Amino acid sequence: MAVTIEDLYRSYGVLADAKDNLSQHKDAYQVILDGVKGGAKEKRLAAQFIPKFFNSFPELADAAINAQLDLCEDDDVSIRRHAIKELPRFATGENIVRVADILTQLLQTDDTAEFNQVNAALISIFKIDAKGTLGGLFSQILQGEDIVRERAIKFLSTKLKTFTEDVMTKEVEEYVFTETKKVLEDVTGEEFVLLMRLVSGLRVLQTVNGRQQLVEMVVEQAFLEQALNPADPDTVDRLLQCTRQALPLFSKNVHSTRFITYFCEHVLPNLSTLASPVAELDIQLEVLKLLAEMSPYCGDMDKLEPNLNMLFTKLLEFMPLPPEEVENGENSASEEPKLQFSYVECLLFGFHQLGKKLPDFLLEKVDAEGLKDFKIRLQYFARGLQVYIRQLRVALQGKTGDALKTDENKIKVVALKITNNINVLIKDLFHNPPSFKSTVTLSWKPVQKAEAVAPKRPSGEEMGPGASTKKQISPLPRRDARQIYNPPSGKYSATIGNFTNEQRGGFRGGRGRGFGTRGNRSRGRIY
Repeated sequence: MAVTIEDLYRSYGVLADAKDNLSQHKDAYQVILDGVKGGAKEKRLAAQFIPKFFNSFPELADAAINAQLDLCEDDDVSIRRHAIKELPRFATGENIVRVADILTQLLQTDDTAEFNQVNAALISIFKIDAKGTLGGLFSQILQGEDIVRERAIKFLSTKLKTFTEDVMTKEVEEYVFTETKKVLEDVTGEEFVLLMRLVSGLRVLQTVNGRQQLVEMVVEQAFLEQALNPADPDTVDRLLQCTRQALPLFSKNVHSTRFITYFCEHVLPNLSTLASPVAELDIQLEVLKLLAEMSPYCGDMDKLEPNLNMLFTKLLEFMPLPPEEVENGENSASEEPKLQFSYVECLLFGFHQLGKKLPDFLLEKVDAEGLKDFKIRLQYFARGLQVYIRQLRVALQGKTGDALKTDENKIKVVALKITNNINVLIKDLFHNPPSFKSTVTLSWKPVQKAEAVAPKRPSGEEMGPGASTKKQISPLPRRDARQIYNPPSGKYSATIGNFTNEQRGGFRGGRGRGFGTRGNRSRGRIY
């Protein structure tokens, strides 16, 4: 016979009055458990009554949890919400991992209110037992459905940073790091970014040793021991994503040497043939920007001379010789070479940074004819620079405040930064012997805003060798809007800046060490 509302209230009264003799009324509790088989009203009451007396009947613990789970899967969303709201009351002792596992699976709901209820319940039990809750979450990340895995990772990446140190203890953070490393053996690009955001924020890793461990994680994902296939957009995308995640971790004590070596040996030689993972992305410029940003943090390099030579060779490709002159002294009718300022800024900056480690490179490693050729190119480029610097200064003269915030003027401001940076670096190289002492801030990097107030001097960790004072790098790269600046046509006509939106896509394709399809998944209810 089906349990009625009256039966449930009667059984509740028996148990409420029993006080210390609750265990003698097992039959009354069983009636409440059977309430999950009744109508909507009976189910709502059962959802409230079952957890209230749960701890008094350990022999019925499994039956009680299963009964509550039946309610969590009911067709009536209001009943599901009632049941989910009460789930944290079952999170005691050995049950915490199981309850966390259940709640993690319930993240797959498409009902917004229900989803928020599940999140609230997870946060509630996290404060009770963080490590146990993480056990349930990571269990589903490693073995659960795709939608559950995706939402569990997002939960961790967004919620963990909100917990206080008394919840996120050192032991808990170390557990997160250990389990995350297991997950990273089989991830998509988007998951990789979220998980790196998660572990990068752990207090236990905010040390030189901690950041070095994070870099090692990224190195493993980047496959730096393998040759690059420049024609495969997925392979190129993987390298870009990994480099972006490693970049904020580098410092004077955590070196970028392996990444720079890989770029010089495998990326620069194939620069013109790189397959872009995103149609709108200027892949060559993106690669050169990453290389430039890493270069101040390069440590001792085994193959410094060949790597510096590759940078030098690539720099020559983007620094044209002046056009030949005919007998009357005027330029021939051939088309003026294009001056690609954005590319040259990156390559010059990288060459300048690595050149500090081998300051005699131009004098001892480049023959006299080659050095003469280089200086001719530098001189021609410098002449083009002066033209544009003057034009840009005239265009921006007298403009302040809102006038500088228009799209056109923003582009001109950045273009002026690019040309000024190149000008400074070229002047250094024209010294005899070449100098590598000047410092510049890369044109796309943020600068200190509060110039009127004496800025706090950054620590050595925040600044790499040769880097100028700037904001501390945020945990994830910024999505600065970048546009194309086309300077006036004329003798030195060229694109000064090529500022495409930075792409933050995934690793394309599925998961796995080769970012292929992940292994078999369990399906259906596994709690």
